[in-house]
Amino acid sequence: MKTSLPLLLACGAAQAAPGEPPIGKHQAEIDAIVREISPQRIQGYIEKLVSFGTRHTMSDTESPTRGIGAARRWIKSELERCGAGKLDVQFDSHLHPVATRLSKPTEIVNVVATLPGTQPASKDRIYVVSGHYDSRVTDVMNFTADAPGANDDGSGTAAVIEMACVMAKHRFDATLVFMTVAAEEQGLFGSGDWAQKAKAKQLNIAGMLNNDIIGSSHDEHGKQDATQVRLFAEGVPPVRETTPELRTLITTGGENDSITRQLARHIKDTGERYVDGFKVNIIYRRDRYLRGGDHSPFLDAGYAAVRFTEPHEDFNHQHQDLRTENGKKIGDLPEYVDPAYIAQVARVNAASLASLALAPAVPQEVKVRTAALDNGTELVWKANAEPDLAGYRIVWRDTTSPLWQGAQYVGNVTTFRLDQSKDNVLFGVQAVDKDGNVSPAVYPVPAR
Repeated sequence: MKTSLPLLLACGAAQAAPGEPPIGKHQAEIDAIVREISPQRIQGYIEKLVSFGTRHTMSDTESPTRGIGAARRWIKSELERCGAGKLDVQFDSHLHPVATRLSKPTEIVNVVATLPGTQPASKDRIYVVSGHYDSRVTDVMNFTADAPGANDDGSGTAAVIEMACVMAKHRFDATLVFMTVAAEEQGLFGSGDWAQKAKAKQLNIAGMLNNDIIGSSHDEHGKQDATQVRLFAEGVPPVRETTPELRTLITTGGENDSITRQLARHIKDTGERYVDGFKVNIIYRRDRYLRGGDHSPFLDAGYAAVRFTEPHEDFNHQHQDLRTENGKKIGDLPEYVDPAYIAQVARVNAASLASLALAPAVPQEVKVRTAALDNGTELVWKANAEPDLAGYRIVWRDTTSPLWQGAQYVGNVTTFRLDQSKDNVLFGVQAVDKDGNVSPAVYPVPAR
């Protein structure tokens, strides 16, 4: 069914055309995953992480009860236990030399749990979700003081463990990687090494979701807001030299249609559909102002990557020595995290990952034919290879709109003409499977 932009805005989603898959309908398997995410288990994971005293990257690695070594061994054993043979859990390590925030050569160890995809045409497509399990206090070089790291980033680590344990019970077409990384506080060394190796191996990382500081529903004044999360999504990357692909994106007005922004739109649409009453606010930035996280190395490697962070950070509970001032506790303590809120963010992550891993890959070689001067738009693309592919959907929006406003399912074709002008709206093409799972959109480039 073709739906005009004003009609879609006025009436909501269009009725399905004959033969159209149930796009937008809840998938029972994803609903089951969302329901199983447990605030109680998340709270238990955070309390266990805090019990190691400090998880500073240069802290003790030999003690069975204290330091980053004990923490990573516990994370690995927990993922192995709950994965029940479905998850391939490995340490991923490298020796990092002395650096500005490393006073000695240090082994950086990520804990990586992989749930292999089951569809031959999709298993090499990978989605990564991460949190960092290292912690710190005021002095980033202090590796002996207690650094609970309940929110930064015990919250993200607990969410990743919970998602891995729940999603290991299900099967997905594409591969999911659940990763807890080290040395975020020292310079993104754990995620940076993994992203560099992924790029060198030419891994098909189709999306990366980073969870960092997702633990508190309260702002610094004590006001609670458990109804939303920030999702940071970069547009035009800060490259030294503009590539031809990036130049085309900018010259055609697609600066808000990077692969990361398309991933963010997909997450917002999916997360808000499956998690009632919860809003995903896309922030048009790589990260918070002049700050960074473990998605950054993936962006630098050319992958689509986003960051989840709570809506209002309380800096008394980040990067602070444990102390009491004027009767107020300062420090990243477990009493200041909200497991029910973390569970909501984890549900958005899990629903999005499941939807992405069940959906087809994004269409390739999506183009707008520009040979003829007219007021219509002809789009062409390369056929997908998945055996359960149903067809394709074209989406569009005003050039000033952040989100898709119109959509038309066009069937299993590789070219389609619309009466709308490419001068006035922005288009995207999505692949759709027979169950109604939809890929992120792809921005078309000119075909001359």
